[in-house]
Amino acid sequence: MVPEPEISAWRPPVAGVVEVFHAHFTEHAYPMHVHDAWTLLIVDDGAVRYDLDRHEHGTPHDTVSLLPPQVPHNGSPATPEGFRKRVLYLDMTQLDAGYIGAAVDRPDLVDPVLRSSVGRLHTALASRGDELAAESGLALISERLRGHLRPGTTVRRPAEDGRTVAHRLRALLDERLVQGVTLQQAAAEVHAHPAHLVRAFGAAFGITPHQYLTSRRIDLARGLLLEGRLPGDVAVATGFYDQSHLTRHFKRVVGVAPGRYARTGAARAPAGPPPLS
Repeated sequence: MVPEPEISAWRPPVAGVVEVFHAHFTEHAYPMHVHDAWTLLIVDDGAVRYDLDRHEHGTPHDTVSLLPPQVPHNGSPATPEGFRKRVLYLDMTQLDAGYIGAAVDRPDLVDPVLRSSVGRLHTALASRGDELAAESGLALISERLRGHLRPGTTVRRPAEDGRTVAHRLRALLDERLVQGVTLQQAAAEVHAHPAHLVRAFGAAFGITPHQYLTSRRIDLARGLLLEGRLPGDVAVATGFYDQSHLTRHFKRVVGVAPGRYARTGAARAPAGPPPLS
């Protein structure tokens, strides 16, 4: 009996990503078809063989495959156990039509850094509230893809410009601590390309914009929890998507869940003044 395919698909609230698609197929074979978007594919188990522009290609474990829009391709298992894949469909804002020809010639990219970055992007896209992390990862991935398809196109900016951009972004994140800001909004306000913005911030402060914003929010949350506020209310007040989003990051940074942290603080709170005699 053939196992039922395992699939998961969603459209995240991140500009540039049309769809996220995860699947485990054992026997399914895709017929020739096309997409309007770029197909960024990694295979976690097994392998896929596919034809693109009448040439056969494959996806070994360490490969990132980039299939261009409007170019017919198919796909089928290359191993008896089938394949498990994760796919991002990216719109033309990430790679314009000028890169299609190079992608047809070199769709399979052996790049461990790129593959790790794509995996981290999938993780960020799986959780609401981590959109800034996803946007930052996507900007760097798109830049790296352009470097593969058209080497030498990355513009190097002076270090002084990078420091200025980084400090402007930090000021903006401090100003929008609770309401947040998208990477595209930040890039427009700071007047810098999104990928340059992320790189400059990391070079200046040793932390990503998302990590900085999250850590500032965690500090704010700690104070509110010690004041006796409920974790659900604290999550809303500090810019997290919901209580589970706060809990996930709070435990990662502080080591305990918000509720336990608050109870510990309550137990150590000083007693009130003695009653008047």
